[in-house]
Amino acid sequence: MPNIKSSKKAVKVIAKKTEENHELKMRVKNLIKACEKAIAAGNNEEATKVFKDFQKTIDSALQKGLIKSNTVDREKQRLNAKIKNMK
Repeated sequence: MPNIKSSKKAVKVIAKKTEENHELKMRVKNLIKACEKAIAAGNNEEATKVFKDFQKTIDSALQKGLIKSNTVDREKQRLNAKIKNMK
């Protein structure tokens, strides 16, 4: 445990940022699962809607530096290809 007041505050700030980052990463993963579930069900409209939300969320994660750009591109490409092949 830190003894200095600024270090104590830094611990709190880091914990809060870590939680926010974890929530954003989990939101991305849950949207991927939801999109794949809609694709498996054959619901094109729902899959497209979820994919748009997924793109916004993963781009914000990219800007925060939580996910690498190649990973973002790969995930987008894979889901988009699945949606296109579904038609």
